[in-house]
Amino acid sequence: MFLKNAALLLSAGLVAATVGCTNTSTSNTARTAKEQMLLSNAVDQSLDKVDFTPLYGQNVFVDDKFLECVDKSYVVGSLRHRVMRAGGTLAPAADAADVIMEVRSGGVGTDSNELFLGVPQLPLPAGMQTPEIRLSERKSQYGYSKLGLVLFDAKTKAVLGDGGISMAQSEDSNWYVMGMGPWQNGTLKNDVATARRVPHGMKMNRLPTQVAFESPSHAGPGAIRYASGAEDAAE
Repeated sequence: MFLKNAALLLSAGLVAATVGCTNTSTSNTARTAKEQMLLSNAVDQSLDKVDFTPLYGQNVFVDDKFLECVDKSYVVGSLRHRVMRAGGTLAPAADAADVIMEVRSGGVGTDSNELFLGVPQLPLPAGMQTPEIRLSERKSQYGYSKLGLVLFDAKTKAVLGDGGISMAQSEDSNWYVMGMGPWQNGTLKNDVATARRVPHGMKMNRLPTQVAFESPSHAGPGAIRYASGAEDAAE
């Protein structure tokens, strides 16, 4: 009986001492999603302040040779989108345009700051320090976009209007109280909340989970057209 009880106790002890651990590997992009979203949000805000309606019916060439900034492709793509949305037609080159729009950057980037309420570290003798005590704190990151735009006639080079500079700021702030949080606010939170909201009656156009293709209507049955356009092959 004693041996049986000892064996049970030993088994229970081994079970209690056994610890299982699992490690999952994760990775992040070189630039955080928050940084990229802050920048694109600031760019969108700055371009929202520009009236593109005078471009209706015009062939427009967007000239980005003076634009030097991070996320340049997004800035140029957003400009092109707004030109088309205003009823303009994108010209492939300056000599094919009615008007030329030059864009330049006065600054597209992010910075951050932190503030807290509490007791900072205090120096003690022998190189020691008291611990920092944070009762509440706020960590904020900001995105900035300052874009200059000028429009002129492609033939005469005469300026069309004054042009100008459009600037905007995006923000993401996170509050912590006694180690609890974060409580988030700022334009980035509003941007994400708006994007997640599906308008009433809007149908979600989801891609199918199986891939299927059809031959072009001008192709014969069983004909395969290679991407290079160099040859056809029959099944």
